[in-house]
Amino acid sequence: MNKFLSIVMAIALVIGLTGQNVTFAQTKLTKKEIKEGWVLLFDGKTTEGWRGNNRADFPKGWEVVDGTLHCKGSGQGEAGANDGGDILYDKQFTNFRLKMEWKVAPGGNSGIFYLGKEVEGWPIYKTAPEMQVLDNEKHPDARAGKDGNRMAGSLYDLIPAKPQNANKAGEWNEIEIEVYKGSVWHRQNGKTVLEYHLWTDDWNKLVADSKFPELNPDWANVPKSGVIALQDHGDDVWYRNIKILVSE
Repeated sequence: MNKFLSIVMAIALVIGLTGQNVTFAQTKLTKKEIKEGWVLLFDGKTTEGWRGNNRADFPKGWEVVDGTLHCKGSGQGEAGANDGGDILYDKQFTNFRLKMEWKVAPGGNSGIFYLGKEVEGWPIYKTAPEMQVLDNEKHPDARAGKDGNRMAGSLYDLIPAKPQNANKAGEWNEIEIEVYKGSVWHRQNGKTVLEYHLWTDDWNKLVADSKFPELNPDWANVPKSGVIALQDHGDDVWYRNIKILVSE
């Protein structure tokens, strides 16, 4: 009997450990990534390094759950009061490759900002380019904008992601944003979906014809160094496996 109980307990322990490894496997760097110099921006267990935009603390509208950073949806979209707000990693980056995975609830909306600056009283979108995070099937933003430039993976309201290869709501998507001396690439689920070049004549014209100058007349002058931030749009969204490789 004792032997049987020992076997059962051993099996339970293995299952428990396996489950834990599966839960937090996405927060671990591979040997290859470590050798290349990748660094985790989120450890899967704590909010270390993260805080709210224009605040020193971490908003209660976000939580760490099952190895993810989860924005708790208010059910009221942008109008919902949830002690949330955008969160950012408290360090500035210049040239880098940023990778992470995201999934969104049905009808959900969020975004990944980069090269952003904190300005008192301003949301981060008034200073930073954004890779759109969206349920393309149910959220109206997918039908707004121009030529699909508000769909997932797009440079929000400026350049559409092509091919449009985002997975359905509730499914994980893998993305990479690469920034190098003003050139920017968005990659989604293994495909490069757009490329653009900051501070060029084409860039200035693109922004001039958009809504952004009304939000911030200097919006086109994206900083050379800035923060990475995740958007609270009032909807449930999950982020994990957040890591960065900094270039010279």
